[in-house]
Amino acid sequence: MSEDYRGAMGGLAGEEMEAFLGSDALARVACLRPDGAPYVVPIWYQWQDGAFWFVGRERSEWCSYIASDGRVSVVIDKEHGRPDESSGAVAQIPKIIASGRAEVIERPNVGGKWVEIAANMARRYLGENGPSYLESTLHQPRWLIRLVPDEVKTWKGVGWAKRYWVDSTGGPSFEKAHGIEH
Repeated sequence: MSEDYRGAMGGLAGEEMEAFLGSDALARVACLRPDGAPYVVPIWYQWQDGAFWFVGRERSEWCSYIASDGRVSVVIDKEHGRPDESSGAVAQIPKIIASGRAEVIERPNVGGKWVEIAANMARRYLGENGPSYLESTLHQPRWLIRLVPDEVKTWKGVGWAKRYWVDSTGGPSFEKAHGIEH
């Protein structure tokens, strides 16, 4: 059985990370409710100048949660299926996990700095329909939130990172299990 389906495994290189962060993958933002319970929401984001930018509607709960407690984690990945065996496509399955303290740059307003960031996101996520979507909602107040991550972890490929592998359990070696035995 061929192990080619796994693709290259390991962290994303700088250019790979930047390209993936410029894709249409959603961010799943985890923040804390006032009672300390976790709250996770899928949202659009903009990656710019080493920061994640989020634009939220005035009544979005996650924005007020972040305003009260800026500790957040973010996961960016894409849903995937099996690689296309007929085309020989290789699975990359990139993912990024980041965390830090988000800050509110703008409280809900109409016409703030959020407009340019929202315009970029609308084009990226909706293509040619982005400008019309945004224009029809421009008079709705929005928050602008920025996260400069303290920690970023990346991964691609189909397999385990070596740090998770437990040796001496009676099973195959990490290399054998991942088809990289030389």
